[in-house]
Amino acid sequence: MNEGIYILFDQYLQGELSIAEKLNFEKQLSENQELAAAFATFKEVNEQLEVKFGLEKERNAFVDNLKTISNEHFNAPKSKVIHFKPWLILVAASVALLVGIFIFDSNSNPAFEDYNQYENAYFTERGATVENFKQLETAFNAKKYETAIPLFEAILKENKTPEMYYFYGISLLETNKTKEAEVVFNELKSGNSIYKNKAVWSLALLKLKQKDYKACKEILLTIPSDYENYTTVEELLKKLK
Repeated sequence: MNEGIYILFDQYLQGELSIAEKLNFEKQLSENQELAAAFATFKEVNEQLEVKFGLEKERNAFVDNLKTISNEHFNAPKSKVIHFKPWLILVAASVALLVGIFIFDSNSNPAFEDYNQYENAYFTERGATVENFKQLETAFNAKKYETAIPLFEAILKENKTPEMYYFYGISLLETNKTKEAEVVFNELKSGNSIYKNKAVWSLALLKLKQKDYKACKEILLTIPSDYENYTTVEELLKKLK
C-alpha cells in the first residue's frame, strides 16, 4: 500500500477532503474490502497512538525514531515530492511495524493446533458390552473432551487397556490438563504396546502446546523412523527453530 493511500486516510480523518472527495472515498471503502480493512487498521492505530503519544514533544521524538523504518516501507520516486506530516509518518510506520511483528510471530514457530489431529476411536467395534463405551466413543470423536473424561475414568477402573488410556490422555491434553496427560503418556511410553510411539508423539505435542520448543524437539528426536506418522515428525522438526 503506497503513501498516497495513507495520506488519503489521514485527510479523511482530519476532515480535509472536499465533499466530492469524501463521497468518492466512502464509495471506495464500501466497494473494496481490502481498502476498508486497511483504513480500519490505520484508524485504530491512529487513535491508539494519539492516546499514547498525546504530547507533541513525545510524539515528535517517537517520529524521529521511526523515520528510517517509514522510509523503507513507503518509498516515493525521487522525482515525486510527497510531504508526510510527522503524525502520519508515525501512524504509517507503526502500521508497518505491527504487520511485520505479526508476520514474524506467526511464522517463527509451528502451532499445536496444526498438529493435534487424532484418529477416531472405535471402542464398540471390539466387542465391548459396557453401556458407556458407545457414549464415550461418540463424545471423543465429536471432540467433546470434557464430556469424555469422566466416561474414560469410569471405564478405566474396570478396563485399563493401552488404547483406552491413550485416548484418555489425548482428552486430558485437549482440555489443558497437561500434568495429568503427561503422566498418562509417560506410562504408555515406558510400556511395549502399539501406543508406545503414539504416546511419545503426544508428549512432543504437549510440549509444543506449552511452547517449550526445545523439549518438543528433543522428544521428537527419540521417535524411531518406523513410526507410522514419521513424515509428520520430520515436518515438525524442520519447522522448529
